[in-house]
Amino acid sequence: MRPPFSSSCSCSCSSLSLSYSIPNPLAPSRADAKMPYCEVGVHQSSPSAAASSAVVPVDSPINNEIKLFYQTYGRGTTKVLLIIGLAATHEAWGPQIDAFTGTTIPNDDVSSGDDNECGEGIEVCAFDNRGVGRSSVPVQKSEYSTTIMAKDAIALLDHLGWKKAHVFGHSMGAMIACKVAALVPDRVLSLALLNATGGGFQCFPKLDRRTFSVAFRFLKAKTPEQRAAVDLDTHYSQEYLDEYVGTEKRRAILYQQYVKCISSSGMQSSSGFDGQMHACWTHSVTQPDIDAMKSGGFLVSVIHGRHDIIAQIDHAKRLAERLHPIARMVDLHGGHLVSHERPEEVNQALFDLIKAAGENKSPHDWTNLSTNQSWLKENRMLFLRTIQGGSRVSFKFSLIEKLYLCLLYLFGILVLAFENGRKLLRSLKPVRVGCSPSYVNVDSS
Repeated sequence: MRPPFSSSCSCSCSSLSLSYSIPNPLAPSRADAKMPYCEVGVHQSSPSAAASSAVVPVDSPINNEIKLFYQTYGRGTTKVLLIIGLAATHEAWGPQIDAFTGTTIPNDDVSSGDDNECGEGIEVCAFDNRGVGRSSVPVQKSEYSTTIMAKDAIALLDHLGWKKAHVFGHSMGAMIACKVAALVPDRVLSLALLNATGGGFQCFPKLDRRTFSVAFRFLKAKTPEQRAAVDLDTHYSQEYLDEYVGTEKRRAILYQQYVKCISSSGMQSSSGFDGQMHACWTHSVTQPDIDAMKSGGFLVSVIHGRHDIIAQIDHAKRLAERLHPIARMVDLHGGHLVSHERPEEVNQALFDLIKAAGENKSPHDWTNLSTNQSWLKENRMLFLRTIQGGSRVSFKFSLIEKLYLCLLYLFGILVLAFENGRKLLRSLKPVRVGCSPSYVNVDSS
């Protein structure tokens, strides 16, 4: 997930495999018989979807006219559903699709095919969330939430005829994946959460000078060149951008690719971006969600870049701890797009998860998280359970937690303001450039 100031850019060039979102009305502008679309309203009434009491009725305007553009890749009995994050399209999963299937060329036949003839290969489905790419773009913010978008994904599973699948999500897509796992845990074989947070206050980016600089530059960016420069600092770690590829720095190579993509493919519509941002800000992983996921019998891998300035790794670690013992934490040297910055390591972690699920590995053999929690963490979990349990003190503890987070961010802003003010005062003082008689202390004796 990107912060409010981040760009909706995602490039589809070369190794980036990201695509800039295309503005479109409610109905996909390029819908045609050959294009693979899932009509969400049709599949909301299917028996498997109806099994969840939280499913939106078929006649609801939230889902009735929504069409999702999707692509399938590869063939096999192992099914993988990939859910992408804020403002990006399905093509952002390029490195993972290639690793799973050996190709980034979509299947000519959009049906799932004959699994009996496919052996033990992997079939992948990646799609554009509502609000971006070739999928429908509802106008009202109320038509966007991670629960609503999770029901979109469940409708797509029904459309494909997939009874069960490995569900992998990145950023906002990881939030959606959590809700899928909570709504239909019996249909999830494993769950991977890449660069995820718990939503709400956890969507605030890291408070430091670099992040404020990125925010300021984003607000001033009016050209593809300015926007590309901002996006690079948002998506990748500085170390990665400064590495040399041949005789050029990677930053220069990626910069040219981003500029080309931004110039050629356009921007995500404002209603789509605002709606998806609304879904992130209103997202929360409740204790009933955690309990439902733990009861599903599947394993979880929480994968995160430790230099991510958008989705901070501490939030991901807390989410993994809440999912103990079914979760494993994979901490990688990378930024927000760790799936592109460290594709080999991410792909290996995903393959390990699929293998462990196939072997029915026990959660205690899978997790790498400590069972010994501090007193603070234990009591925080108790507070969360109390809040979700709906007791009389739930509002009190919820308010305390939000106040605590607000004070933390306010303190961070004050510290930054103090440091910058002190540097400014220093810069205003006269600088001594050399020795002069007025500074020489002459001892008359």
